[in-house]
Amino acid sequence: MANKTDKRDKLKIRELLKEKGISGVIKDLILNSQIWRSFFRHGLEDTSKNRMLTTISNVFLHLHAAKVKRHAPLFSFTWCMGGTTFFLFLVLTITGVFLMFYYHPNVRDAYWDMKGLEYHVPFGMLLRNLHRWGAHLMIITVWFHMFRVFMTGSYKSPREFNWGVGVVLLVLTLLLSFTGYLLPWDQLGFWAVTVGTNMARATPLLGHEGPFGEQLGMTAYNDIRFALLGGSLVGGNALLRAYIWHCIGLPLIVGIFMIVHFWRIRKDGGISGKL
Repeated sequence: MANKTDKRDKLKIRELLKEKGISGVIKDLILNSQIWRSFFRHGLEDTSKNRMLTTISNVFLHLHAAKVKRHAPLFSFTWCMGGTTFFLFLVLTITGVFLMFYYHPNVRDAYWDMKGLEYHVPFGMLLRNLHRWGAHLMIITVWFHMFRVFMTGSYKSPREFNWGVGVVLLVLTLLLSFTGYLLPWDQLGFWAVTVGTNMARATPLLGHEGPFGEQLGMTAYNDIRFALLGGSLVGGNALLRAYIWHCIGLPLIVGIFMIVHFWRIRKDGGISGKL
């Protein structure tokens, strides 16, 4: 009985090889394996219902919509600015993690770590420039994305909430760029942060020079500028706080708002149509 079974299996394999070739047989073995079916519970037949079931029941694919409108993937309509911005965020996250291996957030080592990265670390200059120019490009793509959303009326009902989330993401992106400015601890970053935090003194309610700040008890030693710098001057405390906000605090907040942003796009019926 065992010999007959083996012969039948060999005949089936030979027939499959003649019919589909080696690649086809390998593909069938993979698609019919238990491991593959544990990930993809439905087949790959090209039907509308099955494509939807495959997308919904998969742990990775369910993050995307089961169906998209015809205009949604058109570059001429979306400019792909939202997707490009998200891609740049991922690039900045990965390059930022690598940069953290070569950086000490203190006034003694920060500048020389940057110089060592440029001249002593293999591909260090490439790594730093990927992070730096990626950050500049991300700000540009965020602005273009919001411009496209505004010009196509995608901020209108029922998408007002997601427009608000996008505005928050824009502000957080600018804050990420601002906090990263100080980390090289050079003259450009030092004075940029000095000017920026001096402006924070005029923040309404939270700055001691801003509207209603004095009435709420704000002084130069307890207002928003003091909180940002960890003191009254740009120094070691300011560098450490900028580092923590730039590498941990703000990326986590941005990630949460991005999840909400993508979720609302799904809930609002996908990318809005043309006007």
